[in-house]
Amino acid sequence: MSANLIPLDKLPVGASGKVRHLTARGNARRRMLDLGMIYDTTIETLRKSPAGDPVAYQIRGAVIALRSEEASKIFIESIKQ
Repeated sequence: MSANLIPLDKLPVGASGKVRHLTARGNARRRMLDLGMIYDTTIETLRKSPAGDPVAYQIRGAVIALRSEEASKIFIESIKQ
């Protein structure tokens, strides 16, 4: 895995990145793939809940909420804006 990859849960609100790697296995991996988290997909962090977990992300035109535990298994390359 490249050193410039960060877990999705570390992407700040308003920032975007491209999916590069999933470490989730089994049903969790299948769910992520079903949600469209495939290689090169752009994900934007939209907002965090008041408690900080879950976080809303925009993926392929849909808004989804992921817990930090799930988002930490998605590695992205940040897009410079």
